[in-house]
Amino acid sequence: MKVLVVHAHPVETSYNRALFNAVCETLRAKGDEVDALNLYEEDFQATMSRAERLEYHDVPGNLTPIIKPYVDRLRAADKIVFVHPVWNYGYPAILKGFFDRIFLPGVAFVLEGGDAPDKGKLIPGMKNIRKVAYVTTYGGDRFRTMIMGDPPRRLAMRWAWATFGTLMPPTYLALYDMNNQTEAGLKGFIDKVKRKMAGF
Repeated sequence: MKVLVVHAHPVETSYNRALFNAVCETLRAKGDEVDALNLYEEDFQATMSRAERLEYHDVPGNLTPIIKPYVDRLRAADKIVFVHPVWNYGYPAILKGFFDRIFLPGVAFVLEGGDAPDKGKLIPGMKNIRKVAYVTTYGGDRFRTMIMGDPPRRLAMRWAWATFGTLMPPTYLALYDMNNQTEAGLKGFIDKVKRKMAGF
């Protein structure tokens, strides 16, 4: 199996980077081919340009020379894992930009039966992806995050499940209140992630 692992944290010494490394190492150890996509190291540009927005529904013209290599990596994968922190109860901007710029019409979905390129019934387009997982950390504790509605979890379990169209919902591994965790707690979460990835 080929697994695309998408990482979104700018600091190479961070705990989140340790999670990314643990995911990649565990998947490789079980025999998966890993495509490690570190968005910051690749200097991925999060903002959609004016031209990209104007060409958004122009299939396949929306696959510009900048966008197409990322789409190719997405299409080559059988499984996908996102490793990222939660900031301000949302995705880091660079990861949100990845979704906005790469998950295009003709790639992530197609619109059928409409009388214009931006109308019609939405059909999931990434049927190559069999499994999806999120590995994430929160500064807020679980109670405070629940009061806020936990948007990242809801997006993963609703938007991502619908977008990828997998048989089972995404695996969601979250460490809440990470800044107040003990060393044992931090290590325990990495061990949990390794166990889950060994069976992913």
